[in-house]
Amino acid sequence: MSGRREDHRLLSGAGRYVADLSEEGMVHGAVHRSSYAHAEIEHIDIERARSMPGVLAIFTARDLAADGIDHLPCGVELLRPNGEKAFQARRRILADDRVRFVGEPVAFVVAETLGEAMDASDLIDVRYKELPVVASLDEAVGGSSKTVWAEVPDNVAFVWERGDREKAEAALSSAAHKIRFEDHISRVTAAPIEPRGCLGFVDPQGRLTLKIANQSPFALANALAGQFGVARDQVRIVAGDLGGSFGMKSGAYPEDVLVLWAAQKVGKPVKWIAERREDLLADDHGRDIRFTSELAVDEEGLFLGLKVQLEIDLGCYLSGRSLVCLGNMGGISGVYKIPAVSADARGIFTNKHMTAPYRGAGRPEATYIIERTIDTAARELNIDPFELRSRNLIPSASMPFDTGFLFNYDCGDFAANMSTASRLSQYDTFPERQAKAKENGRLRGIGLSNPIEVAGGPFVKPMGDHAALALQSDGTWELKPGAMSTGQGLETAFSDLVAERLGLRPEQITYRQGDSDLLPGGRGSGGSSSTPVGGGAVVTAVEKFVASAKKLAAEKLDSAESEIEFEDGLFKLKDSNETVDWDDIQNLVRESGQDSLSVSAEFHPSAVTFPNGCHVCEVEIDPATGELEIVNYTVVEDVGNVLNETFVKAQIHGGIAQGVGQALGEELVYEDGGQLVTGTFMDYPMPRAGDLCNITVACQSVPTAVNPLGAKGVGEAGTVGSLAAAMNAVCNALGPVGVKKLEMPATAARIWDAIRDSQHVD
Repeated sequence: MSGRREDHRLLSGAGRYVADLSEEGMVHGAVHRSSYAHAEIEHIDIERARSMPGVLAIFTARDLAADGIDHLPCGVELLRPNGEKAFQARRRILADDRVRFVGEPVAFVVAETLGEAMDASDLIDVRYKELPVVASLDEAVGGSSKTVWAEVPDNVAFVWERGDREKAEAALSSAAHKIRFEDHISRVTAAPIEPRGCLGFVDPQGRLTLKIANQSPFALANALAGQFGVARDQVRIVAGDLGGSFGMKSGAYPEDVLVLWAAQKVGKPVKWIAERREDLLADDHGRDIRFTSELAVDEEGLFLGLKVQLEIDLGCYLSGRSLVCLGNMGGISGVYKIPAVSADARGIFTNKHMTAPYRGAGRPEATYIIERTIDTAARELNIDPFELRSRNLIPSASMPFDTGFLFNYDCGDFAANMSTASRLSQYDTFPERQAKAKENGRLRGIGLSNPIEVAGGPFVKPMGDHAALALQSDGTWELKPGAMSTGQGLETAFSDLVAERLGLRPEQITYRQGDSDLLPGGRGSGGSSSTPVGGGAVVTAVEKFVASAKKLAAEKLDSAESEIEFEDGLFKLKDSNETVDWDDIQNLVRESGQDSLSVSAEFHPSAVTFPNGCHVCEVEIDPATGELEIVNYTVVEDVGNVLNETFVKAQIHGGIAQGVGQALGEELVYEDGGQLVTGTFMDYPMPRAGDLCNITVACQSVPTAVNPLGAKGVGEAGTVGSLAAAMNAVCNALGPVGVKKLEMPATAARIWDAIRDSQHVD
């Protein structure tokens, strides 16, 4: 496999991000946002702003309504506690009668320059009438009369129940030990290196065209076609280089609609690029789940049942993206034999920005719930956490295994993951390192996590993907995948895959992605689907291409197709030395008068996949200051067959950084009035290289049979396991000084307070 072919372009400044793009006559947009968390809009005065130099137009919700531009759809069919369908709390393009979170768009300014647009935005005068703010889950469900929506007086958006609750409760009532654990998984933001942005215009054919930083361009094209009431072929989405997405850039945003609509209204291309402070306010947030888990354990330390109750802080709006985490919650049962599992979740409205998929999208939360609960059980039962997990693992001989709770695992060797991780992390000698740290006045802890995740879903009916491959008459090759590279190296991985199977050099292949005109559809990037599903589509396209070329080779060799074999870039006639190479195929295409030999392919996996692994995190804490250092991190991941080990390890490294970043520092905090108090990177601590140690990564590959590559997916793997491993390590370190519980993020201040409150350290 070659190195990353895209790196030279990106590292030398030749990348093409949305902020780099321009169109002739382009103007600029700025969003005026609410500074109130909950208020009625009594009046919007735009006259002074409209008179500013360079201002072309200022739009409000009234203008959108006049043109028939509706709110973004909700489409949630789950029921509320009273049995009624979930209230369709649709996200506004621009706030109409009231605002419901700080940062909600209220008006959109279009001006000749960005500076002029921003200056005019500052002069828009909105008269608000403040309303009571639902700033937390406690306020939302604590019997308060405060409501986000008058139509939902209890603030409960929906109820979701799965599993066998009666059986789980019976196991709990009769078990020798009942372990109860409560915790909160913090609210975070994706904070990609490239902020959101888009450039919209109407092309010469009258089509709506949007150049955008988005990981799912085909889905966005469908959404915007519906939003504007036009045929799908009247919308074109173009996504080029993308500086990170992590799920957050997978849906339609109000700004996407505003930019396209404004371009129609002013007759010029309109560009909007978010400032970082806008991203923190207005990018979809992630996580924010409070839960209670109860684990039934018998006298031998075997699990009998698990019951989980969740409260999900949705923010103020609701859409199908709000439910993605629920579809991935099957991981609550983990890699363990648990005869009875049940979970019920309540989606709760608050006056915060809405939540949606963020790297893992329910998978890290599910793993966090079971893995933190097991560590709590190990402490209460005085059993080593490694031993307790080992007693309850699903054996490889039991595959495929029906967990009884949503998921049916097709393959895996969980014991091998743990064994390898134990050896590489030197788990058995941890007590010696802990004792040495104690001599030096430090607290040392070790944490385990056995993550498993669903990939390439949805798990009930997996989505397929498209790919196209062409050999042009001039000899150039072109690969067009439906998957979307967002920085993970697909341009290299897929080009290498095609080159290897066709006997080409990777540099011969031109890679084109992200243009909704290129293919009939594509699933983009998300859900660890790029290799197992997108790669499956590429392999299918290669196979179809070889079959098409074989027909030409058979004609040239005057033989039947069945007599032609293909290997190492050559078509060979059986039992002879006659061959046809790709140059010959190119000549045959040119001689036929065709521009190219091309194929399109679609691949639908027979089922989802289940990447899994074992994480071991080791930390040291200075009890005098609460400062924490990660001193060792080992991870073993089973992602199925590995196409490129370097890329796999890089994905795992990045995922671990995001998970550890959340566990140890990242948190979006709203104060009682609904103001976001962590609205800059001064207050929202992103993980840095110095916050991590060297990470030992090993691959324990058990191939899956549900796709032609045997790959399970790796995009979320690092994050899914690291949240729990890091917090288990911190709590293990603090146990000897009497700290029984610590919620994430485990900042130095929180650790110091916890130690002080335990009254073991002054």
